[in-house]
Amino acid sequence: MDSVDLDVLTRALHWLKSGKSACLVTVVKTYGSSPRPPGALLAIRGDGRFCGSVSGGCVDEDLIEHYRGTLPTHPEVVRYGGSDAERLQLPCGGVVELVVEPLLQMDWLSDVVDNIQQRKITCRQLNLSSGESRLVAGDHNSVLSCGGEMFINVFGPQWRVFIIGAGQTSKYLAEMASALGYDVSVCDPREEYRREWELTTVDFVESMPDDAVQDMQVDNRTALITLTHDPKLDDLALLEGLNSDAFYIGALGSRANNKSRRERLAQHFNVSVEQLQRLHGPVGLPIGSRTPPEIALSIMAEITAIRHGKSLMENTKPESLQPAHLRLVDKAIA
Repeated sequence: MDSVDLDVLTRALHWLKSGKSACLVTVVKTYGSSPRPPGALLAIRGDGRFCGSVSGGCVDEDLIEHYRGTLPTHPEVVRYGGSDAERLQLPCGGVVELVVEPLLQMDWLSDVVDNIQQRKITCRQLNLSSGESRLVAGDHNSVLSCGGEMFINVFGPQWRVFIIGAGQTSKYLAEMASALGYDVSVCDPREEYRREWELTTVDFVESMPDDAVQDMQVDNRTALITLTHDPKLDDLALLEGLNSDAFYIGALGSRANNKSRRERLAQHFNVSVEQLQRLHGPVGLPIGSRTPPEIALSIMAEITAIRHGKSLMENTKPESLQPAHLRLVDKAIA
């Protein structure tokens, strides 16, 4: 889950604990141009205060105005765009379908936030007719769905970036990853690098890289990047990473350096060809980066593309939008 959506749940829970009323808006389907994906959240308080976003701004504004002082009493499915009438079209030409529900209880919110922080995947099943919901354990195959009278949302752990090495490039990479909503950790057992590290907003791990990767229990929402230029440290982390479910594994170095690394891992550590194909080295997109911040930018660009299953040459294909269902309301933005 994106950190911005976790912030929405946390803020909504705080409102309820303070005795405030609120509703939760969730993107369930999109077609065409859509700045926020399915699962994106917006919480609206009864007095019009809000947190999060389900659009680039226009839909958010309309929802906040509509539900200010008149929060829904039962779940609603609301759709913007997709009508033949010009006045019902979104400016971007796309379609977004939303579930709007009153937040009547805080128990499920509290449980979901706790599970996210423990890196557990939770599915919430919401009956759109009765408003009743329940939480069940999910796994990495769980997906958001909305059809008939049932809406199932999936709340998973925050995306992570684990950086081996505390050099200058690591500092910029950690800052960029944090700004993009990743939970960031940096590992470096070398005293001289620990002493000079000044970025206190990320977790710093002082153990050996292989122990640190094992302790982190790397999952498929984790990106692992080695930046030390020291094979004794980088290779240890890569050996553990290539045996993990990490969605991205990258190693800094030239083509020649990475060729030698692959040969070394295969020859001395029996790393398979299939495992080595997961290694992104040289790390980052080939954008001509030379300075530490440019290298960090190229790495985060590649991580973003891999995370979303995209390549620079791929044409974006809109998701299919299933027929509208229960309590469907067409909305327009003037």
